[in-house]
Amino acid sequence: MITFLTLVVVSAMSALAALISSDRRKMDRIGRRRGGDSSCAGVAEPARRQVHSGLYDARALSVETVAAPTVSVTIPTLNEEGSLSWVLENLPKWVDEVVLVDGLSTDATELLARRLRPDAKIVHQHRRGKGAALRAGFAAATGDIIVMIDADGSTDPREMPRFVEALTDGADFVKGSRHMEGGGSADFTHLRSAGNRSFVLLSNLMYGSRFTDLCYGYCAFWREHIPALALTADGFEIETQLVLGAIKAGLEIREVPSFELERRAGTSNLNAARDGMRVLRTMLGKGDLRHDGTSFTLRKTELPVWTDRLPSEGEARGVDRRTPHTVGGYIGGERREGERRDPIGTVVAYRAVYEPRATGRALAM
Repeated sequence: MITFLTLVVVSAMSALAALISSDRRKMDRIGRRRGGDSSCAGVAEPARRQVHSGLYDARALSVETVAAPTVSVTIPTLNEEGSLSWVLENLPKWVDEVVLVDGLSTDATELLARRLRPDAKIVHQHRRGKGAALRAGFAAATGDIIVMIDADGSTDPREMPRFVEALTDGADFVKGSRHMEGGGSADFTHLRSAGNRSFVLLSNLMYGSRFTDLCYGYCAFWREHIPALALTADGFEIETQLVLGAIKAGLEIREVPSFELERRAGTSNLNAARDGMRVLRTMLGKGDLRHDGTSFTLRKTELPVWTDRLPSEGEARGVDRRTPHTVGGYIGGERREGERRDPIGTVVAYRAVYEPRATGRALAM
């Protein structure tokens, strides 16, 4: 009888030790990704997590406290004052950094962002296109994990835990799918749906993948993989280039279900025909037709704040998209005194400054 009980106890201890060892190996894999520190993110409490290590002791378990990966959320914006508040208010509390890339909005987008997230990092993007904005945002992000979402409310920030959880479970790149069980779309037109399914089929044939969705802008990945993704796209084709770059780099890619919501405000800038051709060129390895370079640097600057008043409905501010050295005219001390006004403060912002070159293949970090 004693021998039987001994065998039961030994078997139970062996099973527990194996379970702990398996947990530890998963943490070590994630730790190596962060530079040698064994760590794992808990979705509910990502700031700190208690993990068990070592062999089982009848008196106590050896407990070690490790830091979770930090999370940066990159949001490209252009006149999103009608939807941005909802997006920022529904971000998980454990998000460490918000990088808002503003394409020089003429509404209160940036002012709303600073009111709701005073700690948000603002990047001014003069080049047009979602891809250009995302690449600038990725360069500004400092978190271990980068999550990209849209400012129009179509990508639900409340789904973010499942993306982060997949990464901390061992994935390198996680993409949302509207065609998995639990996913869907309230914004698909028949043309968009047919085009997306065609691109999914083509990518699976060309690259041997088994994706269920392709042209969707809800993705998350470890920041250390940005150089391997070799991003150069300026437009909506950035969503396809991200996935294909991950395939070519040999990264572990996972899909998670995601439901695309209706835009909360504004109209989409997507042009099915034009952007569909750009996606096709990207899949065929043709790239885009720009000749003015894709490399850039981020310049930190302090900008004056002239007002903290939200503009009234229909009121817009003028924005000059030209770079400083191309703006003509004399600005001097002889301006009329009535035109002078003092700023109420300053804010720190970043600006993506491009370096002209004939060709460019890699993102300047």
